Amino acid sequence: MKVLVINCGSSSLKYQLFNMENQSVLAKGIVERIGLEGGMLKHQPADKAKVEISENIPNHRVAVKMMLDALTDKNHGVIGDMSEISAVGHRVVHGAEKFSGSVKITDEVMDVLKECISIAPLHNPPNIIGIEAARELLPDVPMVGVFDTAFHQTMPEYAYIYGVPYEMYKKYSIRRYGFHGTSHRYVSMRAAKFLNKPVEDLKMVTLHLGNGSSITAVKNGKSVDNSMGFTPLEGIVMGTRCGSIDPAIVAFIMEKEGITAEKVNDYLNKKCGVLGISGVSSDFRDIEEAAGKGNSRAKLALEVFAYQAKKYIGSYAAAMNGLDAIVFTGGIGENSISIRKMICDEMDYFGIKIDETKNNVRGKEADISADGSKTRILVIPTNEELMIALDTVSLI
Repeated sequence: MKVLVINCGSSSLKYQLFNMENQSVLAKGIVERIGLEGGMLKHQPADKAKVEISENIPNHRVAVKMMLDALTDKNHGVIGDMSEISAVGHRVVHGAEKFSGSVKITDEVMDVLKECISIAPLHNPPNIIGIEAARELLPDVPMVGVFDTAFHQTMPEYAYIYGVPYEMYKKYSIRRYGFHGTSHRYVSMRAAKFLNKPVEDLKMVTLHLGNGSSITAVKNGKSVDNSMGFTPLEGIVMGTRCGSIDPAIVAFIMEKEGITAEKVNDYLNKKCGVLGISGVSSDFRDIEEAAGKGNSRAKLALEVFAYQAKKYIGSYAAAMNGLDAIVFTGGIGENSISIRKMICDEMDYFGIKIDETKNNVRGKEADISADGSKTRILVIPTNEELMIALDTVSLI
């Protein structure tokens, strides 16, 4: 049984084709910098040379087409045609309270996903585009949606209720949902295995850091809090998203700039974050390069990002009454040596001490804790795709 997993993010599209008989990966790849300059597809067949294709990639529909062409290409493809695919699993960001677990995709499910665009304007549209493109090309293949919010359904009520009238929660389902749940679930399980301890005995803070970033408190294997909230806009400052701000700022900007609610929502999601602070880019690699060349605003953007991450680690340690490990994952968490160091520096009070030599690692599992660090510091590459494939098989 071959399962294709499609993971459309805000500026990227990851994919993996699995042989689920042994959970082996037949091919995997990523389409990067969608909607930005320097777009590229990196395609890695299991038994062939890696292929990189540079191309202008204006939107996610073009990215999906590039992925399918790569999988069936005569030279670097791994299947003869798309009929070899038994099922497709899709990462979906937000299902509100409609979905507390993975579901088979139907027309009715698609209608609900479209209803949720208003509370996930950056991610649900590319998720939907990926699903629609796949359904069009594979009309007879069953498909499954796996939701970022599912892992966070274990949050206690006092963690997800906002300080607005309770009637607003009952009427409009306004509450904290949390996101990147598939990633947080995977890395917390892998971290427990890495530490050779039951996940039920651990208190961890998992940091999924990328163009979109979220931080989760995982206590005894369950999510008890997540930095993102009603939408993926809340939390730490991100690539183009402002993160948590004083709500009064929204009305202030609308009045001063004379813009609508729709436009201010778009502004906070797509024009802010480290892009807005630095004035350089939403890509942290570009910002780190600029900071290294003396750009003060780029340096400030990185400092804001690291400072806010520190605050979440500290607050979650307090909420869980302890901290056994912090886990870095996501594109930045797995690969940025300097940002990991910025976050971990001057956190001795929590027993967090990073080893600079061990920290010189990218893209693989590692313990980067210094000798004597009470809290273990781990790098665990995420594998949301495998988790999605497993959920897909279980439903199909």
